[in-house]
Amino acid sequence: MREDPTGRALQLLSLLQTHRLWRAGELAERLEVTERTVRRDVDRLRELGYPVDATTGKYGGYRLATGAHVPPLLLDDDEAVAVAIGLRYAATTAISGIEETSLRSLMKIEQFLPHRLRRRVSALHGSVTSMPWPSDDHVVDPDALSVLAAACRDHENVRFDYRRQDGEHSRRLVQPHQLVTVSRRWYLVAWDHHRGDWRTFRLDRLREPRTVGTSFTPLEIPGGAASFVAQSIGPGLPQRSATLAVRATFAELDDVLRWIDHTPIGVEADTSLVQIHSEDLGRLAMAVARIALTAPVSVAEPAELADIVARLAAHLTVPVP
Repeated sequence: MREDPTGRALQLLSLLQTHRLWRAGELAERLEVTERTVRRDVDRLRELGYPVDATTGKYGGYRLATGAHVPPLLLDDDEAVAVAIGLRYAATTAISGIEETSLRSLMKIEQFLPHRLRRRVSALHGSVTSMPWPSDDHVVDPDALSVLAAACRDHENVRFDYRRQDGEHSRRLVQPHQLVTVSRRWYLVAWDHHRGDWRTFRLDRLREPRTVGTSFTPLEIPGGAASFVAQSIGPGLPQRSATLAVRATFAELDDVLRWIDHTPIGVEADTSLVQIHSEDLGRLAMAVARIALTAPVSVAEPAELADIVARLAAHLTVPVP
């Protein structure tokens, strides 16, 4: 039995933050304690402000719920660095109003980072330069993004007003399946009820999405969401590509590659070959760094990106004085 209540509570919190339903017996086995001790530790987390829901019965258990306020988050070193890096570069996205919010959040996180982690974040920021993007009106409403993301997750029909490329407006009723990002553009892949076919919608041309109170059974997107969008929009895809060798299987890389525009190439021994795409070398380097948090990675080509990543790695491993 684990005798460290604080360490055990942190481990319990880490398990609950996966937001799955955990049975008391499962938690007791993971923590090497009794179910009675699990109940006491859950009560301790509740006292600290973490909203833990409990259900009884044959399929009952514990789940971390959404509360009225944000309690402290538990992050390990790599997670803290990833969050700080993500917030810094969220300021360059095309989501309306997120730039200032991201920088405020970053300031709060960086002031609590240990010196060794702050040096890693600073080295990455100092080694990567983002290509300036011309200002335009093609920004995404964050509220609309939230509505559509929830509708994709919950399989709910959505109605919205849509402006086509020729300027014509129409009302659409769709089954939203997947959101896809291409450079700074956001797209929704959905089954259009009126057209009776799959359609791609640019989120910056979409207004006032709302659920209509009905659900649907999800379908299989032809070729996958990313490929469908690529075929739909044609020209205008990212201009730069790089080939990487990653010491992991594609299954192990699934969580990180889903956020990166990529094309699987193949597997050699214990190494996966993948091609990543973006509009400049700086963003390609960011993608390499993100993958490196999951598994060892090397740049096969182009050589100029390999040089950038080598300098980045050297800066990240500079010893602390």
